[in-house]
Amino acid sequence: MKQPLRRVILALCVGVLAMPAMAQEFRLGFVSLDRIIKEAVPAKNAQAKLEQEFSKREKELQTLGTTIKNSADQLEREAPTLSEAQRANRQRQLVEQDREFQRKRREFQEDLNARRNEELQQVFDRANRVVKQVADAEKYDLILQEAVYVNPKHDITDKVIRALNASAAK
Repeated sequence: MKQPLRRVILALCVGVLAMPAMAQEFRLGFVSLDRIIKEAVPAKNAQAKLEQEFSKREKELQTLGTTIKNSADQLEREAPTLSEAQRANRQRQLVEQDREFQRKRREFQEDLNARRNEELQQVFDRANRVVKQVADAEKYDLILQEAVYVNPKHDITDKVIRALNASAAK
């Protein structure tokens, strides 16, 4: 009886000693998309591209808004001296100008949001590829993008930003 018991105990000891070698360390990482959008060169380039693309329309809208405001102020000043028909006509023109201004501003905002989403999606796609590369290279098991709290030792955002900036420089 002693022999089989010894073999079982020896097998258990070997198994217990081998467990740490078999158990791999679980590697967890975190990436902050907000920081990537604010700090990564591709994100900054996308923002600059949008500003360049939409700055002319934005300036035109600002000019139109100022013109409408000046017209409203002028109408208010001149209203006592105008006839009822003239005042009504100018108010109608002002309302029509304001309606057109609101339509153009809404279209501008929709176009800007659509283009911003396109550009940000490209940045997110690149960032996700870089995150996958970092995860594969450094053997991460799980990388999160949103969390309530993250210990800074798990934050790999700086690595991802450096890799994105390096790929943008090429």
